Amino acid sequence: MSSVLSASDSEQEIVSRNPATGEAIGVVRLHSSSEVTSAVEAARDAFATWKESTFSERARIVMSAREVIISEMDDIAALITNEVGKPMAEAISTEIVPALDLMQYFARSAKDMLKPKKIDIGLTALMGRTSRIIYRPLGVVGIIPAWNYPFTIPIGEAAMALMAGNTVVIKPSELTPLVGMRIAEIFRKAGLPENVLQVITGDGSTGAAMVEAKPDKIMFTGSVATGKKVAQAAAKNLVPYVLELGGKDPMVVFADANLENAADAAVWGAFCNSGQTCASVERLYVEESIADEFTAMIVERTKRLRQGLGADESTDIGSMISENQLAIVESHVNSFRQEGAEILTGGRRNPAFTGSFFEPTVITGAVNSMRGMREETFGPTLPICRFNTEDEAVALANDTEFGLCASVWSSDLHKARRVAERIEAGTVTINEVMYTHGISQTPWGGVKNSGVGRTHGDEGLKELTSAQHIHINHFGFIPDVWWLPYSPKALKAFKALAKYFASGSLIKASLVAPTFLKRLFELRKKRK
Repeated sequence: MSSVLSASDSEQEIVSRNPATGEAIGVVRLHSSSEVTSAVEAARDAFATWKESTFSERARIVMSAREVIISEMDDIAALITNEVGKPMAEAISTEIVPALDLMQYFARSAKDMLKPKKIDIGLTALMGRTSRIIYRPLGVVGIIPAWNYPFTIPIGEAAMALMAGNTVVIKPSELTPLVGMRIAEIFRKAGLPENVLQVITGDGSTGAAMVEAKPDKIMFTGSVATGKKVAQAAAKNLVPYVLELGGKDPMVVFADANLENAADAAVWGAFCNSGQTCASVERLYVEESIADEFTAMIVERTKRLRQGLGADESTDIGSMISENQLAIVESHVNSFRQEGAEILTGGRRNPAFTGSFFEPTVITGAVNSMRGMREETFGPTLPICRFNTEDEAVALANDTEFGLCASVWSSDLHKARRVAERIEAGTVTINEVMYTHGISQTPWGGVKNSGVGRTHGDEGLKELTSAQHIHINHFGFIPDVWWLPYSPKALKAFKALAKYFASGSLIKASLVAPTFLKRLFELRKKRK
């Protein structure tokens, strides 16, 4: 719960509030568009030096930042909890732990991951040619993260960008500006040179100004609607982007699954961070023969959850980020009621608190046509739908505009893999749920309206580079047969290229030698 307040005619401020209590916890500036442009220009100036740094120099700073995080872990976790409302346990387990793992992984691995790569150019190599790819830093990377994971998303993307040799400008969500400012402080303490990483606070207008300032890449995490606006604005200047957008992730549970584990996973996957995760379980599909039993297990586990202030170490479910987000959840739950679904537990604001708390909610009798099964809820709801066959399960899972993550639960791994490969999603886990964003080595991103591009893993690191192809002719003293001027001999040589050389067969390619030699002699003769 944050608000923008006028401080003067020329300057505004953002007041950050604890969504669980409404208490003001800090104030930051709302930067103007001209200040955003200046920040990007300063980052571009800093890039001229930073791009020349060695991988070991970059790694030293990233690992130093990592040590700062470890030494200040409790304080950082408390800040995350106060600004987002999530439990301290999740501030550490889903924000700090993944960030620390990512930082050490890319600090140690980026050099090898980005080393020049030799390309097999086939029969062309017989002509004395070689090719390789080198990976060059892009320049200024603009990071616009979401509020739901305000620490691990931006600091992870920043660490990757820095290791690739880029400079970074982060525009944190207006709902979590203090966490964003803390990231800048961490890297300052780690000894990062001035303007290599900057944080500019503000609202949506600040994010728009970031895109207009023409950084060399935009990394955006947020809603589909805003993501499309980012894409449209970036396209005007041909600024490339990675968009990590919404999800409506399905969990498919077959009758032969380990139901105890699947039930625990469903509850965590649906209610972690009060369901405010793009990879949350938002649609649970259960095989008909075990649906009653499994639903009862879900309800029993949900009723045991303890909702409260994130600072309380016994809290399982904290508050939501804002009244606006809570209102969306409330609207979806009411739609389920009106459309004939049944609320088995929860389904309302928690009357024990004055902040933005919504009770963990289990819904049965859901069908894909219901509004709450179509739109991203981003809250603590778990709608349950039944299926009878494998084909039906796949069809239900794919019946969505989103495609970020999914999970399949079965003791038959052959069947589970078969189903997983048919589901349209960027990541499908088997007998696991949601957490692979925390595995630095694996790519993260979706298909359909869930986004464009990837973060994390080899694919994510290379998103932050420009692949340059270097091609060498080691026989530079010999002319190429396809050069001007053309002649009947040239045409004969080109036909030989088409018929024999382009076959990919070494034996057939050898048949072009006589024709090539005649063409080369012709070219040399015409030079005299």
